[in-house]
Amino acid sequence: MEAVYTHGVWVAEALQTETRRYEDFWLFATHLGDPKAAFLLVFPLAFYLHRRSGVAVLWVSALSEWLNLVFKWILFGQRPYWWIGESQLFVKNAPKVEQFQSSCETGPGSPSGHAMVTGAVWWVVVSALASFLHSRTGSKVLAAIPYLFYTLLLVVVGLSRIFILAHFPHQVIGGTITGVILGVLLNRTVPESRHLQFFLCSSMALLFGALLMYAGLENLGIDLSCVACVAGVNHRRHFLTKWTAQPMVIVVTSMCEQTLAEITPTFNARGPTCISHRSVKVLLNPGHLCSVSSCCSAVLSFFQTS
Repeated sequence: MEAVYTHGVWVAEALQTETRRYEDFWLFATHLGDPKAAFLLVFPLAFYLHRRSGVAVLWVSALSEWLNLVFKWILFGQRPYWWIGESQLFVKNAPKVEQFQSSCETGPGSPSGHAMVTGAVWWVVVSALASFLHSRTGSKVLAAIPYLFYTLLLVVVGLSRIFILAHFPHQVIGGTITGVILGVLLNRTVPESRHLQFFLCSSMALLFGALLMYAGLENLGIDLSCVACVAGVNHRRHFLTKWTAQPMVIVVTSMCEQTLAEITPTFNARGPTCISHRSVKVLLNPGHLCSVSSCCSAVLSFFQTS
């Protein structure tokens, strides 16, 4: 993997060198690809225009983000902004790269969550739009336009993640391919007419499934807090701040624990996050689990009333 990482660093350097004048565009693109944007931006509009598509966006975003968390626990993966210094391979020939406010994410790097969730969620949107255009106009050319936009979006979001040193190219490619596959598959199983109990059970299944996997991997001696998920742990904080140009901009919300904290309320229209993101171990507290259950039971009732 060392050769793959090294090549990725030089790709990032070339991208920054050639497109530095488009810095604001890349930063906008990386924020557009944030998994949270799927709910905050895409879901409300999709649900307003077409109920089934709105439910699909919520369904696909939650499952794809959960699977991304699981993949990262299994695959781990370095991030360029810390690997450049930690590897000690560039002492004499340091790459001319720059960190940005969005660079210093704390979660594992493989696969890219931005690329994966964007690929999955936007497939739902563009496929629905393409179907609508084809049914109204009968034109295959017009129906192909959303897919062209989709392809361009995936490329732009992926390049933006490489540009800001958040991911290596292979992590972006892997996330994009996985996201597209998930979008195609999950879009066929949208629980459009399900009752609240289904979403509650699904939410709890994701939560407890992640907890069981977390506990199982730790019992096997795999430290899921190593390398990446360390920003909230005092005695390991030095690892990230050591290679971060501006330690105050470490993105704690990209921690594994925070991702899990976001997923459960996703099925409840991303209601209040009732899970502490400081540590997954806190989730094992019965009080927190009861709090999550209460949140799950209270929200997403709009699916029944809409």
